[in-house]
Amino acid sequence: MFRFYEIPQRERADKISISTNSQSPVKPRDLRSNDKRVLSLKRLYQQKYPQGYLITQRGEEAPAEKDKNLVVDLSDLGKYMVSWHSQRPNIAYSETKLFDKYFEQLFKRDYRPENIHALAFWMNQVWKRWTKDNPLALNESLLAMRAYSPYHHLYAVSLCFCVANNMPEGVPNPAITLEKAVAGGIVDQVVDMAGTCLNTALEAAANEPMPVNRVFSPQNWIKTKTCLAGIRAAIRQYFTMLPAIPGGRQLGQQLKTALAMDAENFEARWAAD
Repeated sequence: MFRFYEIPQRERADKISISTNSQSPVKPRDLRSNDKRVLSLKRLYQQKYPQGYLITQRGEEAPAEKDKNLVVDLSDLGKYMVSWHSQRPNIAYSETKLFDKYFEQLFKRDYRPENIHALAFWMNQVWKRWTKDNPLALNESLLAMRAYSPYHHLYAVSLCFCVANNMPEGVPNPAITLEKAVAGGIVDQVVDMAGTCLNTALEAAANEPMPVNRVFSPQNWIKTKTCLAGIRAAIRQYFTMLPAIPGGRQLGQQLKTALAMDAENFEARWAAD
């Protein structure tokens, strides 16, 4: 048995789909797969990158002939956007918020496909550091929060460009950051630096005095705005401390030169709270 509805009101149809389907709930993520903005992003991305593919439906798989490095899932894209443009990786775990409460702010028709590619590229580089080998020697508490922490790592990548260019309020254009990092040959260096600073921020927070009968909780810390401020402070400290180590002054200058961006390549943070 099934119900079949044919009505002209799209909003009412969506409400019926959500309210009457209790065995296989229809979530906001599912309803957004056919949104005009999502379809526009998909078309523009696949026109720009013929070997790429934007997965918009749950359970969908990209054609076998597509380049896996250019395949992006819509759910993942929402997490990248809120972590980078909204600077709120602490809510990236919630698909309900991304595709319901914050959908209007995140998914825009005029979003450039080059930025989609750049965000996916940076995140792929982040995931390479979140392996069993643990090349960055990340704290075990971070590794245990794999559903949350990697998006803070992506957030930290964006902050490397903010701090290097003294832009405390701006958010760097993803495509320009990738272009700069590739041209300067510092992609790995930026991702490693961002991960190290995330680790430093956690350890600094864990060492702060706590009220009586209170114990530091990494799981609670990673979901707070205090965490975000701590990551920014760790990156700022990283650049400040470079001149104090052998060869650090030259390294710091090289980094700042490679990370340098024009002010117009930064924009205001997208509101998500």
